[in-house]
Amino acid sequence: MAAVSSLQLDSLASLRNSATRDPKAAIKEVAKQFEGLFMQELMKSMRQATMSSGMLDNEGTQLGTEMLDTQFAAKMTGLKGGLSEAIARQLEHQVGLAADGAKPAQAGEAGKAAGAASAPVTAVVQRTPLRPPASAQEFVALHADAAKQAEAASGIPAAFMVAQAAHETGWGRKAIKMADGSNSFNLFGIKAGADWKGAKTQVVTTEYMAGQPTKVTQTFRAYSSYGESFADYARLMKNSPRYQGVLAGAQSAQAFAQGLQQAGYATDPAYADKLGRVINTTLRLQRSLA
Repeated sequence: MAAVSSLQLDSLASLRNSATRDPKAAIKEVAKQFEGLFMQELMKSMRQATMSSGMLDNEGTQLGTEMLDTQFAAKMTGLKGGLSEAIARQLEHQVGLAADGAKPAQAGEAGKAAGAASAPVTAVVQRTPLRPPASAQEFVALHADAAKQAEAASGIPAAFMVAQAAHETGWGRKAIKMADGSNSFNLFGIKAGADWKGAKTQVVTTEYMAGQPTKVTQTFRAYSSYGESFADYARLMKNSPRYQGVLAGAQSAQAFAQGLQQAGYATDPAYADKLGRVINTTLRLQRSLA
């Protein structure tokens, strides 16, 4: 069994190196190895159920049997339509690996009905935790890189965008989910208009009608990664005439928040005040993490 352990360690080292060069290929290899391990255990269980131990069994014959099982399992893994493909798809979704040709979204919560045309965006490929951030500090750290890229594209300070994502999602704990409970990666409450051809999800949300909070079901866009959500939000803020006033006041937290409310980004009459407080909290957290 020592030889098997050595091979596994060498394989893990190789996977770590390849993951930095080609994450998608590394995920496929990991999925294949998971399938191989599963097949080995399956063959071992079948062998134990159909064969009894005899006097001629010894450490040498057991090792030979295990090696034979490993060879058979290797030949049965990685087949088209097999278990490894399903595992790879799930891993790609969990780590937030952006799919090729992913489409961007338009931003806004109530006013997110701006109807801007979709265009390709460059998104940060992130490894996304399988649980909500444990703290506000973790939320800020998680989205720092994507927010910096969005800042370079739009001129909006990264802290303001992280704060808005925090406000929209309750610091990641009330994020929009897909029907199966998986992550939609929608950080800014972006709704799916008629022109949206990508994945979408329906959830119950709160809209203010005549100043009163009302529960309604809305359709929201789903993304491949948090980076895609940030990148598309920045694109809309920069390109939509509706939000030019927001960009003009982006150097002041309160002016930025007021600009979003005046542009109709949200229906909550207290949106600007709430967002302004979250921006100040985010700025303090960024200073503490620096």
